[in-house]
Amino acid sequence: MTNLDEVFHLPDLRFVQFCEEKFALNKGIYNTIDNYFFELGVHDIIKRRRLIFQFSLQHCAVGKKFGPGGLTRKLEDFMEQKSGLLQVN
Repeated sequence: MTNLDEVFHLPDLRFVQFCEEKFALNKGIYNTIDNYFFELGVHDIIKRRRLIFQFSLQHCAVGKKFGPGGLTRKLEDFMEQKSGLLQVN
């Protein structure tokens, strides 16, 4: 894909596969991240996918493990950084 914007419009399965290949996110971690943003009120799928991508760029790498509660802490820290820059709707 030449345009990153196209990635955010992929069908669910292909976007999850993209995240798995690019960031080594398994489906369980991906679903946890996606649900976290949804529960915060980010209901627009494209906005959530952008957040998942941005979060993954900063915090996900091949072989990196979060440990018990580590993923939630990273998500909270990430959203703290985003506050003021992100309008959640």
